[in-house]
Amino acid sequence: MIMFQFHHHHPSQLGVTWDVDLYGELLKIGGGKERMTAYFNKVGWPANAPTGEQERKEFIASLHKQKTELFMALIEKKLLPLRPGVAKIIDQAFAQGVQVAVCSTSNEKAVSAIVSFLLGPERAEKIKIFAGDVVPRKKPDPAIYLLAASTLNVEPSRCVVVEDSAIGLAAAKAAGMTCIVTKSGYTADEDFLNADAVFDCIGDPPEERFDLAFCGSLLEKQYVS
Repeated sequence: MIMFQFHHHHPSQLGVTWDVDLYGELLKIGGGKERMTAYFNKVGWPANAPTGEQERKEFIASLHKQKTELFMALIEKKLLPLRPGVAKIIDQAFAQGVQVAVCSTSNEKAVSAIVSFLLGPERAEKIKIFAGDVVPRKKPDPAIYLLAASTLNVEPSRCVVVEDSAIGLAAAKAAGMTCIVTKSGYTADEDFLNADAVFDCIGDPPEERFDLAFCGSLLEKQYVS
């Protein structure tokens, strides 16, 4: 079980532990700062947290910044590897001249760290990142996907999204995109009824579940039906 114990500026601890089950619940809220705020609104704010709205925003922002720094340290030490098949499918996309974007409600710095450290600088420079607060409304709102499509100058109906959560799937679908779900430990029990396909991962050969050609075939199907 991974536990994150957050410390505020002064030595008194928050006394908050998000275990795997609780975090799984909290993941239904898109965005880290939003997640923390919703949690404290529900269970009560820590004794050492400020009471004013603006001060609370700053308190959450500083907590989130610390969390991001801890997370980036894990990424840089390669303690959180990529899921199988991710690098493969991205390389297939580059080889075919297909544009690749990463659309995340997570902090932009954290997402960039994942892309550059885990996919390497050569891939990173070809991948457009849309993350964090670039849009006011986070997933399940489609704003981040619509921004990506318009920036890359592609029709949403020509985009295939790989997602791992129900809120991500809802965002992709609301944007008018085809969506494949690769489940995570956190989202294994979620309802993915309107996904175009569902797998446990992308996978590398010989354990491969799907590849870029499969993504293309889902787009072709749209036009036939």
